[in-house]
Amino acid sequence: MNAGSAAHVYFITGGGGYFGFRLACTLHKESSERILLFDARPPSEALPEGVEFVQGDVRDYAQVEKALRGAACVFHIASYGMSGREQLNKKLIEEVNIQGTENVLQACLALGVPRLVYTSTFNVVFGGQEIRNGDETLPYLPLHLHPDHYSRTKSLAEMKVLKANGSPLAGEHAGVLQTCSLRPAGIYGPGEQRHLPRIVGYIERGLFKFVYGDPNSLVEFVHVDNLVSAHVLAAEALTEKRQNCAAGQAYFISDGRPINNFEFFRPLVEGLGYSFPKLRLPISLIYFFAFITEMVHSVVGRVYNFQPLLTRTEVYKTGVTHYFNMDKARAELGYTPREYDLKEVVEWFKSRGHGRKPANSPTKKLILDVVLFAVIVALVLSFLPVVGQ
Repeated sequence: MNAGSAAHVYFITGGGGYFGFRLACTLHKESSERILLFDARPPSEALPEGVEFVQGDVRDYAQVEKALRGAACVFHIASYGMSGREQLNKKLIEEVNIQGTENVLQACLALGVPRLVYTSTFNVVFGGQEIRNGDETLPYLPLHLHPDHYSRTKSLAEMKVLKANGSPLAGEHAGVLQTCSLRPAGIYGPGEQRHLPRIVGYIERGLFKFVYGDPNSLVEFVHVDNLVSAHVLAAEALTEKRQNCAAGQAYFISDGRPINNFEFFRPLVEGLGYSFPKLRLPISLIYFFAFITEMVHSVVGRVYNFQPLLTRTEVYKTGVTHYFNMDKARAELGYTPREYDLKEVVEWFKSRGHGRKPANSPTKKLILDVVLFAVIVALVLSFLPVVGQ
């Protein structure tokens, strides 16, 4: 299609990913306008009629500008480094999250795109400290306190997006750029490909033998369809019809039901036919293990880019209480999260052949238990003072 033929009203960076594609499908159902997905990789599912895909890299300004021409609203979802070994690739994280966001903003201003909804993260204010019922008045976590590159760069990118709100549009287009930012909790839903398959893999390999942290610690999650709803509402709240009420604002988005991280996943574990672990370890022990794992990865990562069992950021995100008040999103966006559970997620995995298989042989089980015991003993001993010191 030629750039000047018909406006791509909705432009979604990261549109090849799970959430971006789900957002596109919802917009397609609710609107007759064209939708353009922009990503380095195409979606894993077939595109609905009226939804188009352009392969491109947000790090390349020329590609962004060419693809974005004709857009009326941008959902900037593309990011890198959210979890696992991705968190350890500083260079790529900075290029995608900071440079990519700068490119999108520059293209919006140059092409006269009036609306931009940015997908941020809780982590712009959270760095391992306890937060109960926090709201948008919380200051950004000082950049040097972020223990991972993803959170630091997402914080910088959000600052740039909100600062750009009200910037004049170039050329013949009147008006200014209206921007807002959504800060979602951890996303879940059937078909989610970033976190859930990794968790299920650990369960199936017999690595989910313990939980950690205070059993009363609380975190939050957001179902993909609730997050889609929040993005659609945010885009509408950047229009004159809604008095541009979201312009320059940030919003926490979740299901609104704080829960212990491990209890949240209990239905998944048991639904796939596995036993929920009874052993509980101190979070300090697991954090130290994650630190050692990251140090090993920094040495051998270029030769063997293994997947860490956990990173330090993942330890505190799953084991330290942090949840947020959504009164602002409810009042200004009209966001009302629906209630979901993990039943559909369990069924999705079962339909793809996952679930408890015949038990391991006694010998294999004994070896796994011995290895786990040895790791725990080694970690405990590492905390003990050296004799004579």
